[in-house]
Amino acid sequence: MAKRQKRNDPRPGRLRIVAGNWRSRLLDIADVPGLRPTSERIRETLFNWLEPRIHGARCLDLFAGTGALGLEALSRGAASAVFVEKSMRAVGSLNANIKTLGAEGAVVRHMHALDYLRGENTEQFDLVFLDPPFAAGMIVEVCRLLAERKLLANDARIYIEQARSKADPELPEGWQVLKNKTAGGVRYMLVRQQN
Repeated sequence: MAKRQKRNDPRPGRLRIVAGNWRSRLLDIADVPGLRPTSERIRETLFNWLEPRIHGARCLDLFAGTGALGLEALSRGAASAVFVEKSMRAVGSLNANIKTLGAEGAVVRHMHALDYLRGENTEQFDLVFLDPPFAAGMIVEVCRLLAERKLLANDARIYIEQARSKADPELPEGWQVLKNKTAGGVRYMLVRQQN
């Protein structure tokens, strides 16, 4: 008898969109060392938190990897998503998935997240997804740049994912933690930025 796959892991190398226009769509993801898509369980919780704010939102998915967060946002009605990813293999897979879904409003930038933040960008975002490699220790610097460069719209929300073992990051002045949860080895939080 064949063993049934767990709901949160449809198949290795695959990503499932949880809800919205592309609900239950399975997408191939690149086999890149360290690539760790946000789990379905966490995405479901996060987007329940964001439900009143997602329609028409302008999103930034830094450290995009598989693009799980930005694609989920677009599936649920976000107007646009900028995906920033430094791995060429992950970018190739993400571009293929965007094409497969016909994801209008999706833009992929092949570059390091810090280079993107320090660049000439002037667009402001309503939602920002921060899921950097856990060992990188970049959350504080990224949050500082988001605030300094004025890349956040008024009353923006920032999602932060990190290793459960790490202390809560030091956030810029005026930022407020709205939600803070753990699941397995992951700590994730939703933060509000007030202008």
